[in-house]
Amino acid sequence: MNKLLRRLLSYFAHEHGRFVTLWLRTCNPSNHEHARYLRRWGGLQSIGENTTITRGAVFTDPAYVRIGSNCGISVATFIGHDGSIRVLNNAYGVRLDAVGKIDIRDNSFIGYGAIIMPGVTIGPNSVVGAGAVVTKDVPPNTVVGVAATRRLMSTEELVARKLERARSYPWYPLIAQRAGDFDAAMEPELLRRRIASFYPADPLPTSG
Repeated sequence: MNKLLRRLLSYFAHEHGRFVTLWLRTCNPSNHEHARYLRRWGGLQSIGENTTITRGAVFTDPAYVRIGSNCGISVATFIGHDGSIRVLNNAYGVRLDAVGKIDIRDNSFIGYGAIIMPGVTIGPNSVVGAGAVVTKDVPPNTVVGVAATRRLMSTEELVARKLERARSYPWYPLIAQRAGDFDAAMEPELLRRRIASFYPADPLPTSG
């Protein structure tokens, strides 16, 4: 009976996206199986073959995340947007937008507690160490560890940089028209334009 229940829960989770919480708690799926579930139901741009994703990994904006083949994802956090934008928009009377794709190329490993920020590409055959905060692209065949803490800039400089970058986005005209920080009617078109910009109809890069 127990084995039959597990098979049924696995079937409904993978085929219909149902009873997922019960499936996770009862079946304790492997990291491979969890990645297979997320490939269909997790909302990510894509997940390659032979990739493992540990339960507890957080994708704040899964539609902007692409993960290659033979990757290992620990309990890490992938942040596709800048949460300070709402505060800065209200404080400085501007219309900022700050989102970015996260592209994890083939044969890469993301360690426990790592945080991958918007606009980052992790090159193929790379390792991001536990606890690392990655704000810039990681070249292929590279190992990165925890970044040192230092003062970066004033808040005014931050706003100026973000405004300059936001205005460079192809979807910025929509942001400029938006009355507030979120418009449910505008969101589908905004999402479509962002994804079209992040992932144009080009062949997926190889890991060579």
